[in-house]
Amino acid sequence: MDLGLSGKRALVTGGSRGVGKAVARELAREGVAVAICARDGKAAEAAAAELSAETAQNSGRVIAFRADTGKEADVKRLVADAAEALGGLDILVNNAAILRDAFIFKGDPGDWDAVVRNNLSAAYYLTQSATQAMRAQFKAGRGDGDSYGWGRIVNIISTAGIYGNYGQASYGAAKGGLIALMRVTALEMARSAVTCNAVAPFAHTRVTDTIKPANDEQASYKERAMKVSPDHVARFVNYLCLPAARDVSGQIFGVRGREIFLFSQPRPIAFLTGESEDWQPESIARAMGPMSEKFTELATDLEAFNSEPIV
Repeated sequence: MDLGLSGKRALVTGGSRGVGKAVARELAREGVAVAICARDGKAAEAAAAELSAETAQNSGRVIAFRADTGKEADVKRLVADAAEALGGLDILVNNAAILRDAFIFKGDPGDWDAVVRNNLSAAYYLTQSATQAMRAQFKAGRGDGDSYGWGRIVNIISTAGIYGNYGQASYGAAKGGLIALMRVTALEMARSAVTCNAVAPFAHTRVTDTIKPANDEQASYKERAMKVSPDHVARFVNYLCLPAARDVSGQIFGVRGREIFLFSQPRPIAFLTGESEDWQPESIARAMGPMSEKFTELATDLEAFNSEPIV
């Protein structure tokens, strides 16, 4: 069945393994021309050759690029080269990530800088360059004639960026930043008919491989994640890229095996109003009681998803 992706062009970062490789495979199976990139050029080339062979009967085409997406110059060159090689760019999947876990009071600022650069700044550089190409395509009406309305950006996030987790100040902050980047991109690109969404994967990936559990809960979480194939996440990302998902934008999803979650987003849920005078610290303290009943529980994503995945 033709789902409407044939002939589209995608760039997937961190595409040599894990979720990125699975996403590239699913897209190529639908006839998408896919560029994958990784810091390890040989790993990217090997993955591209493997995926091209797997998806050849579906007209799949996968090419490889070596790039350090944490460097703006590398990203500009990557996006330009990928768009030239593929004949355009319709899909961007910001997937590449690293971990440098440490408690906040023990962390190395250099590790913080590396994680934010690779997990957040890289996605900004990529999104900035890709949206320029997508806006130009929209203005030119390329692809669907006068009604061209096609472009997809997916940020692979983490529940650590929603709930927080022990030892993951840098990782959680960067992934939380990806949510904000997703929202702004969705707003600003709506007029160009480009969607942007965020997906939190629960899957066996290179990142989960590198987790060093700080407690029993983290050890249990890692054990569960190791059971889940990244293919489930890849198929959901594939869905977000379909023409049928053109009205899905600015949303946060989670995929754990055969479970799909839609996350709420922060909005005011309680109000205090000073009717007759300005608030003072003591009057705030007296009035805060009812509001405190609505406070968000101080729990991590490990407690929130401590059940067995449906695989």
